[in-house]
Amino acid sequence: MKTITPCLSAGLLICVSAMADDWPQWGGPSPNRNMYSPAKGLPDRFDPGKPKAGSIDEVDMKTTKNVKWVAKLGSQSYGNVTIAGGKVFIGTNNDSPRDPKHQGDRSILMVSDEKTGEFLWQLAIPKLVSGKVNDWEGLGLLSSPTVEGDRVYIVTSRCEVMCLDVSGMANGNDGPFKDEGLYMAGGPGKPKVEVGPKDGDIIWKYDMMDELGVFPHNASNCSVIVVDDIVYACTSNGQDWTHSNIPSPLSPSFIALNKKTGEFLGEDDAGISKRIFHGQWSSPSMGVVNGKKLVFFGGGDGWCYAFDSKPVKEADNNFLKTVWKYNCNPPEYRVKDGKPIKYPAPEGVSEINSTPVFYKNRVYVATGQDPEHGEGIGHLVCIDATKTGDITTTGTLWGFRGIHRTISTVSIDPTTGLLFIADFSGFVYCLDAETGKLYWTHDMKAHIWGSTMVADGKVYIGDEDGDFVVLSASKDKKILSKMMIDGREQDGPNLGTPVYATPVVANGVIYVASNTHLYAFYDSARSATSKDEAPKVDLNPKKPSTKN
Repeated sequence: MKTITPCLSAGLLICVSAMADDWPQWGGPSPNRNMYSPAKGLPDRFDPGKPKAGSIDEVDMKTTKNVKWVAKLGSQSYGNVTIAGGKVFIGTNNDSPRDPKHQGDRSILMVSDEKTGEFLWQLAIPKLVSGKVNDWEGLGLLSSPTVEGDRVYIVTSRCEVMCLDVSGMANGNDGPFKDEGLYMAGGPGKPKVEVGPKDGDIIWKYDMMDELGVFPHNASNCSVIVVDDIVYACTSNGQDWTHSNIPSPLSPSFIALNKKTGEFLGEDDAGISKRIFHGQWSSPSMGVVNGKKLVFFGGGDGWCYAFDSKPVKEADNNFLKTVWKYNCNPPEYRVKDGKPIKYPAPEGVSEINSTPVFYKNRVYVATGQDPEHGEGIGHLVCIDATKTGDITTTGTLWGFRGIHRTISTVSIDPTTGLLFIADFSGFVYCLDAETGKLYWTHDMKAHIWGSTMVADGKVYIGDEDGDFVVLSASKDKKILSKMMIDGREQDGPNLGTPVYATPVVANGVIYVASNTHLYAFYDSARSATSKDEAPKVDLNPKKPSTKN
């Protein structure tokens, strides 16, 4: 983390107060996972520009406004961006190969320079030979990288927890793992890839399929957290292709590993895998409750769990002990006319795909399903994290049933106490975090896969149509990004391809990934006095501008 520095003077436009912060993991610097940044001076509008003449991939920077740089990604990009130590990490696929030796369907961890967007290195991850049942083609890397010091942690599309060197092979092959060339080739029997300075350097890997017998359903995507010396991860264990059988009901759903060696330290004691509805794609969070570190996890059975962060040895195994559990599906979502509602019925139960957020001794989490199942009813709950046992009744502080199915994580603004969340049906909601009172909704008119990001009194959100909107983070709904584009007023820019990722803020820059490009947006006027950059441009003129 960088230190906060005061403004040198009111006349100088560079004020790096609350802007000087990295975003080193999904949910920011804190493992509570709240999608909030204290940054100030962020723009509420920008223009992503147009392609260069004769190109569909390269952006003509002269046509952009408030854009620092643009980096080309693959064709599908779900892995949310993280920023740490001057580097930008993001998951994508290999449909736009950055290195000719890595061809075909691969999941890619791509690393760029924070200042310029220049490509630094990548880890090319081969697909599982079992195919789409475990590793859906074309999806790319779904995990958001977690950076701690000189190490970066991911869950690969091959259902591996992996630790890498943040510098890749540029500083040599570090750590005990020395078979990067064989790994990137796809295993024994295939021509070994010649490793170069632009390739990833694997320190250790833990194969959850081999070691634990788990069966990931379609995809593995957990964004891990690191607490002290432990890495916590969802195993992605799920059903098989029949959608009626769980191949590994006794395998763990949630595990702890040694962050330095990858050694297995413990697994959940909740038996979640026996009750999986479909798959498991939630990521964990952490909070200190009554002086004890608890790790929170949204299960594939629709329950939210709090585990003691320290594994305990029992018989021949080590367990993460359940402190409390909460059934996020209300009774009327489970039974109708005396009969169980069959999953995945729109009016029935859901699993938890979003990430639990810890805030002021409370856990906020919402239910949802695989986007392929379409729309249906959801439930956003506020849970008292100080309770113990089955707290489905005793731990309910409030619930909001006006939300639809969602895979989005909440954002809470601590300066106002307002909570923001999106659902898959395309609605953004503003509620009171303390009481659950609804203040407003906004219809994006397209499915939303990512989460809201709150910073500088603004709510940033993108949708499946590629639209990107900035709303006021207040009790009164206001669209801040209304602007003139090609002579028409729009609610915000369109990035040209779907936005499945969540926008994040780091060091005064907003990072937004579409399927095909990563944009670094910023207030160019604030930077123009210290860097020789373009002057401020009026993004909302009274009539269309004819200037580039």
